[in-house]
Amino acid sequence: MLHLKLMMRMVAGAIANLCGNEKWHMMLKRDGGIKAMLGMFQTGNDDVIAQIARGLANFAKCESQVTSQGHRKGPSLLIEDGVLTWIVANSTMFSPPARRHIELAFSYLAQNEGNSRDIIVAGGIKELLRISRESSREDARSLAKKALNSNPAFLKEIQ
Repeated sequence: MLHLKLMMRMVAGAIANLCGNEKWHMMLKRDGGIKAMLGMFQTGNDDVIAQIARGLANFAKCESQVTSQGHRKGPSLLIEDGVLTWIVANSTMFSPPARRHIELAFSYLAQNEGNSRDIIVAGGIKELLRISRESSREDARSLAKKALNSNPAFLKEIQ
């Protein structure tokens, strides 16, 4: 059993590393890598979960940078594979290291105005407000505040 847990952590870490390179994003989506990451949360192993959460944060950060540079438009590939709904439902359920990565991933997703409608429909405004006030990571709090204060759709929702 120990070998299986170690192998799962190593696989999760490898996928997390791939998520930090935009060149791999379409392959990860096309070949089911994003859905596989979500499935790996079911292991219940804190080390595996932390690695997958890191992967989501890497993916969202990289995608956010590409979108802000104008190289990509529209909703996140993560949203298309159900990650947003999963984040909103589960963001506070895991260990502090995993939670911090999940909050960071969500805050990066919120930077892309192409994700606004999906975030609002999923009930993500409450989660963004919680992150902006309660996250233990200053960078996640700052990104959540930035998204809430700069996105007209979010501003309308919180008024």
